[in-house]
Amino acid sequence: MIIFYEEVFDVIIGGGGVSGALAAIAAGRSGAKVLIIEQSGYLGGSLTGAGVGPMMTFHAGEKQVIKGLPEEIVQNMVKRGFSAGHVKDTTRYVSYVTPFSSEGLKLILDEMTREANVKVLYHTFLGAVRTEGGRIASLTVCNKDGLNQVKGKVFVDATGDGDIAAWAGVPMTKGREVDGATQPMTMNMKYCNVDTNKLKKHIISNVGEFDRLKDNQDLMNLSTSFCVAGFKEEFKAARERKEIGFDREELLFFETNRPGEYIINTSRILEKDGTDAESLSEAEIIGRRQCAQLDIFLRKHIPGFENALLEYTGPSVGVRGSRQLVGDYTLTAEDILSRKEFETTIAHSAYPIDIHNPKGAGTNSMFLSEKGTYYSIPYEVMTCKELSNLLVVGRCISATFEAQAAIRVTPTAGAIGQAGGIAAALCALEYDDVHKVNVSKLQ
Repeated sequence: MIIFYEEVFDVIIGGGGVSGALAAIAAGRSGAKVLIIEQSGYLGGSLTGAGVGPMMTFHAGEKQVIKGLPEEIVQNMVKRGFSAGHVKDTTRYVSYVTPFSSEGLKLILDEMTREANVKVLYHTFLGAVRTEGGRIASLTVCNKDGLNQVKGKVFVDATGDGDIAAWAGVPMTKGREVDGATQPMTMNMKYCNVDTNKLKKHIISNVGEFDRLKDNQDLMNLSTSFCVAGFKEEFKAARERKEIGFDREELLFFETNRPGEYIINTSRILEKDGTDAESLSEAEIIGRRQCAQLDIFLRKHIPGFENALLEYTGPSVGVRGSRQLVGDYTLTAEDILSRKEFETTIAHSAYPIDIHNPKGAGTNSMFLSEKGTYYSIPYEVMTCKELSNLLVVGRCISATFEAQAAIRVTPTAGAIGQAGGIAAALCALEYDDVHKVNVSKLQ
């Protein structure tokens, strides 16, 4: 039996990650009646449900290029003590990172969606998509009520995996063009009671072993949250001793807004598919096994972690990429590296192309040639020719494998989500077709 919602919403958003949550807030503030469906019991996606942190990056060198709703969220967290704001990245991969409290972010997003009059359905899963005449007519969702059908004028796919678009029959790609391989997944870990002073003292005494810090040791004292990439020899030795059973070249970890609390972003889960339930389940199991190995290694071999306490793994595995929309425009690596300008730009970013090896150890990064510069993302990466009332936001927009490796991070996804939410509201209230939206109103 399917229960039919009597309400018809202006905008229905599938997925409550950063991109979906910001799309919902933006659409609600624009006057639309908004429903967001989310499979977890909270908003925030990978930032609150996969242990991802810090956010990186809002900046191009010293210039902040992502503002709007993403920045509003940061400032709301800063006011409440949930974030230190934008701090120097001591790994020097980007200029600034933004540590935060995942529990604080959950609360902030609840409050902001409520203030925007957004209806939120938690613990609700997408079940089916019904289309009529080149439009999405309704979604079938499943929750504690059973099967429900919800109707809307405009739909926003913020699922991360392009589920709504794919199930509506829109063409999608998956993985890199040459072989379909996707970036590895990661199960993050969070520790408290790390002795940061002891950790810093060791690094300063052995700074030649830390490629990203050896030319700028003062950076460690400038940032209020410590970020570390290194311990290559220790990690290599542990792999040779079979203490670590997966391919990764170094440790990567970041201090949160709480002193002595660190997120470990080091596990590497290869050749799993975020759109396949069995594969995704196996990734969770492998991720926890890798984290158990890391837990022993950190306490035994990394100064400052001797008395650290493991707070959690996950809670769910982090997926870097899966499906990509085949949209009206496909963003490419050349667009990013050449800083191509678009008349329909709806977001900017400076995060580099960051590809974790799909087959093993190693990470390939491609940076913009000039420091302090940034690239543009056009409106047409969110739309497709097949459906007139669908917008796709977040990491599954229309982009090549390499380009997606740049735009997948949460500040960028949030900026895209804000634009998508405003566009969805405009479409529902004024235009009736996402291709007819006046993009200058978004800009």
